[in-house]
Amino acid sequence: MLFLEYPKCSTCKKAKKWLDEHNVKYEDRHIVENNPTFDELKSWYEQSNLPLKRFFNTSGLLYKELGLKDKLPDMSEEEQLKLLATNGMLVKRPLVVADDYILVGFKETEWADCI
Repeated sequence: MLFLEYPKCSTCKKAKKWLDEHNVKYEDRHIVENNPTFDELKSWYEQSNLPLKRFFNTSGLLYKELGLKDKLPDMSEEEQLKLLATNGMLVKRPLVVADDYILVGFKETEWADCI
């Protein structure tokens, strides 16, 4: 399982603690230093069956600075995925990638059902 996080993010810290407390093995990846690629994001999006907007960090400063709330509806999926691949701060975190599921953000009940 791959765990993508921004180490300074308090939600990521809670999620990591939860994984450790439940003895879940994972590979840790810094989402900014090693930003997900277009191909990775496309694959995860397709596997997740989630709306693409869920992959955006809508509460992040960069999202707000770029005015993406108003721009995303007019962008194609490919354009949105390419944008996400430009900067890890645009990607909702933590992001868990496993063989049979993708988790975006940390909701303890959702994680307990999947992991």
